Amino acid sequence: MINIADNLRLVNNQIIAASSKTTSSTSKVSLLAVSKTKPISLIQQAYAAGQRHFGENYVQETVEKVQQLAELTDITWHFIGPLQANKTKLIANNVTWVHSVDREKIAKRLNQQRDINITPLNVCLQVNISGEQSKSGVAVTEVAKLAEFINNCENLCLRGLMAIPEKTKDKIAARDSFRQMQTLFNQLSHQYPSVDTLSMGMSNDMDIAIECGSTMIRVGTAIFGARS
Repeated sequence: MINIADNLRLVNNQIIAASSKTTSSTSKVSLLAVSKTKPISLIQQAYAAGQRHFGENYVQETVEKVQQLAELTDITWHFIGPLQANKTKLIANNVTWVHSVDREKIAKRLNQQRDINITPLNVCLQVNISGEQSKSGVAVTEVAKLAEFINNCENLCLRGLMAIPEKTKDKIAARDSFRQMQTLFNQLSHQYPSVDTLSMGMSNDMDIAIECGSTMIRVGTAIFGARS
């Protein structure tokens, strides 16, 4: 049987250990528990163990989980998956964060559809840092333009950058991608005071990501177990 509390403790200890080895991280590194495809019961166990931030990848599943756990008012939901234009309305008012904004059309729709009576939607730009054709994300050369557009959206709050670098066992290559993200993040944070989040790094590469300034680690399997 999966012990969610123990798994969370282990992952958080890994984050603390990695953070203690570097001076790059200027703020506490937070843990985003990626709960996609996982049952409500496991999310409830993680919540009971103190976890409050959860990440989901699929629109309909996200909405269903938000509604089923509506009584847990201090949960913060993050949408981290690809977002199509015809699905933005479902996401705009059901989550607090969207990490995967990669074009103006998506940002514009989220801005228009976000209820003006709730706080602005926190947004990270997803950057295709490895330049993979099969992967979502804004090109490095287009980051500044998209950031400016989002910053001018009254119902959105520009919070930072997110990336899923190309899978590789080459630590030098991985570090290079993370360093590029760190450079982009530093440039953006100097320009926009609201930018404070660099969402990058997962179970297998969190040490390198934290070394390169990540402020948010996204972990699923190490907490909830492999997909069934």
